Amino acid sequence: MRLSCCYECDILPLSYRMIFVSLIKKSLEKSNKEYFNNLYYYKDKSNKKSKNFCFSVYLNDFSRENENFRVNGKIILNISSPDHEFMINLYNGLLKNTDFEYKSYRLKKERVRLIREKRILKDKAIFKTLSPIYIKDKMGNSLSLEDEKYEENLNYILDLTLKNFRGYGLKREIKFNPINLTKVVVKEKIRGYIEKNDNDYLYLNSYRGSFYLEGDVEDLNDIYMLGIGFRRNQGFGMVEVLE
Repeated sequence: MRLSCCYECDILPLSYRMIFVSLIKKSLEKSNKEYFNNLYYYKDKSNKKSKNFCFSVYLNDFSRENENFRVNGKIILNISSPDHEFMINLYNGLLKNTDFEYKSYRLKKERVRLIREKRILKDKAIFKTLSPIYIKDKMGNSLSLEDEKYEENLNYILDLTLKNFRGYGLKREIKFNPINLTKVVVKEKIRGYIEKNDNDYLYLNSYRGSFYLEGDVEDLNDIYMLGIGFRRNQGFGMVEVLE
């Protein structure tokens, strides 16, 4: 399932993704508090386990003003998940959130609609990113496309993502080939990182553009819905099928 949500907001911070993380969480809590608590907490502590969704944010007609974006057009939040229970609860909660405030920022909802997803029928597909893909190694270091370990670590996180969702991982190894990918450095203000480091921001080396995947058809369809890479629940790794 896929959702597309349209909002108005004059000003957004450069590290705007956490606003939409908060919006998603608040919408789930408003829709079904028991479901929200089971998803985000375990024994009264924050549940760090990856969730079965990804999202992207598109800003239309914007300019930078110091540490903010001035947005003259609409803001589109896209959300994807193969988990129907998650999406139904989220959809109902988003409908209830007419206005959403985060610190000094305010989102005004215009509409929320369901989007028909595509179906992959072959073991090869071309994708484009809707939000950047972030891959790191087991030491936490960002990997570049040129790194010989990039595809290995891509397969690692895809396998883990699928296991979390359906109980078993990749049916076969994914082959990855970039077509037209450009490096983008994403600046994020994440509380846990700030508390452990001297810097106010975390800089993530990621990639945006088009690429080719070859693998099992079921795997490719679930990957399409779940997203690709690390930090999917924080606005990374959402993709669309080109062909």
